[in-house]
Amino acid sequence: MAVDLAQDAHVQDLAERTARFVREVVVPVEEAHGGVLPSDGERVRLQDAARAAGVFAPHAAPEFGGHGLDMCGRAAVFTEAGYSLLGPIALNIAAPDEGNIHLLERIASEDQKVRYLAPLAAGDVRSCFAMTEPSPGAGSDPDALSTTATRVDGGWRIDGRKWFITGADGAAFAIVMARTSGVPGDRGGATMFLVDADNPGMTIGRHIPTLDESLYGGHLEVEFSDCRVTDDAVLGEVDEGYRYAQVRLGPARLTHCMRWLGIARRAQDIAVAWAAERQVFGSRLADLGMAQAMIADNEIDIAAARGLILHACWELDQGRPAGMEVSIAKTFTAEAVWRVVDRALQLNGGRGVSGDVLLGRFLREVRPFRIYDGPSETHRWSIARRAVARATR
Repeated sequence: MAVDLAQDAHVQDLAERTARFVREVVVPVEEAHGGVLPSDGERVRLQDAARAAGVFAPHAAPEFGGHGLDMCGRAAVFTEAGYSLLGPIALNIAAPDEGNIHLLERIASEDQKVRYLAPLAAGDVRSCFAMTEPSPGAGSDPDALSTTATRVDGGWRIDGRKWFITGADGAAFAIVMARTSGVPGDRGGATMFLVDADNPGMTIGRHIPTLDESLYGGHLEVEFSDCRVTDDAVLGEVDEGYRYAQVRLGPARLTHCMRWLGIARRAQDIAVAWAAERQVFGSRLADLGMAQAMIADNEIDIAAARGLILHACWELDQGRPAGMEVSIAKTFTAEAVWRVVDRALQLNGGRGVSGDVLLGRFLREVRPFRIYDGPSETHRWSIARRAVARATR
């Protein structure tokens, strides 16, 4: 079957309007605050501006106020939004809310959609996804899940510790992965639960200091102790949590790639503009062979990442699992974006490491992506296993 990656007129128009909005409205705020959103009030202001510009919630279904884009459509728009660190927040497509919106649209009951999805898609509340645990719990190996959910009268009791829970500070609710059968190390046996932040059994702990700061709400430790929820808090079916996680994680890995590809393009634009005007050794920096090689390698990495992202998106839009394509796109893009930003910083010399441009901030933000959503090494292991299995059928 031929792969058709052409975008329709609506997607092209939305991408162009998003690009203008980000450059004209969002980038000045980003540059004024060093790439870190200063307050929740500023988040609300940017989101109001995105609504006024008609670019808000491009991924959400129309009945929830969005544009209902498929994965290929999201690739075009999310990359434009990602041109600024604050663009995804403005459009309400930042992690973890974007992935949670996608999951709730697919899995939630009608009552859960009204209670949780509608306000989340509207930007009225934020959320978090509580899966990762301190060692030896779930991380790269989700089967190590140790948080438990035990049946009690009227519902469930959740007990366990989570960490690196992005956006937990200020989230209205958490989607919590807990083991409902088996023991850590067993495949399967996990269930997703919707837990309101005011539940007395859920305690928000410390902010974990990290390289990155642009993911709003931080990365936190969260404790569940005798956390009681009713049966209607189960998201989907009991013991099907790992299957639902794939509904969320595959697309979420790609949307991360899309957003960071936007930052790679921004870094390249900064580098090329500087190389074109910087005079060194009697000529423009852009006329020197070593600088040209870095500029060219950046263009190659950006183009290759875009192609891999679009291919994986197309596979998902066809209803295929696309595990191989997603892992390849995620691994390559995470490393390519780092290379692009690093080269851009190098081309800018002392200016690159100064606070006069945001390349240093970009470098700190993109480095963790080689770990988030599965380390490169885990994805390479998965890619190799699939390749061997395909060859030995």
